[in-house]
This record gives sequence, C-alpha cells and structure tokens, in this order.
Amino acid sequence: MGKSKFGPIVGVQQDNDPKHTSGHVANWFRRRRVDLLEWPSQSPDLNPNEHMWEKLERRLKGVRASNANQKFAQLEAGWKSIPMTVVQTLLDSMPRRCQAVIDAKGYPTKY
Repeated sequence: MGKSKFGPIVGVQQDNDPKHTSGHVANWFRRRRVDLLEWPSQSPDLNPNEHMWEKLERRLKGVRASNANQKFAQLEAGWKSIPMTVVQTLLDSMPRRCQAVIDAKGYPTKY
C-alpha cells in the first residue's frame, strides 16, 4: 500500500489507456508501492469518472483556451457547474450497472 499527502492509498483504479499503462507510469506506481486495481479494458459502464468526463467535455465543447492556466480554470468552472443531482443520479445507478455487467457475463451493457 502506498501513501499520499492525504494518508494511505488503498488502491488506484484507472482505465487501460496506453498513457496510463506505459512503463514510465507503471514504474512510478511500483516505486511508490501503490496497488493498481485490475480493470477491464473496455468498461466505462463501471467507471463513473468516464461519465463525468463526458459531461464535462460536452459543457466545454468549442471553448478554447490560450494557455494551461486558462484551460484549468475552464475545467474547474465546468466541473463546478455540474449539478450534484447529476452526480447523485450517476452514483445511484451503480448497483444497476454492476448487476447489468453480471447479467451480461462481463460483456458490454447498455450503460
């Protein structure tokens, strides 16, 4: 188990995007003894973060930034503009999503 400035890290879940699975990134986690949770390569149905990123991207579609600070500010404002009801609805759907994956025997679901 690794540690962060916020306390112990139990495990980290990330998708299998190549930038997340590169040797450099894998070594970084290994050196810090951070446990990575195994995760199917195509499983956005079980990853609420993927859905939140999609909502954020839709809110910022066509919005341009002239530098990294401006982009960060746009992302932060976009994130804060997503109503908590959207987050709660997504979280409330997780038991149904898990059951759908079980019913589909791990294959893609409607989510």
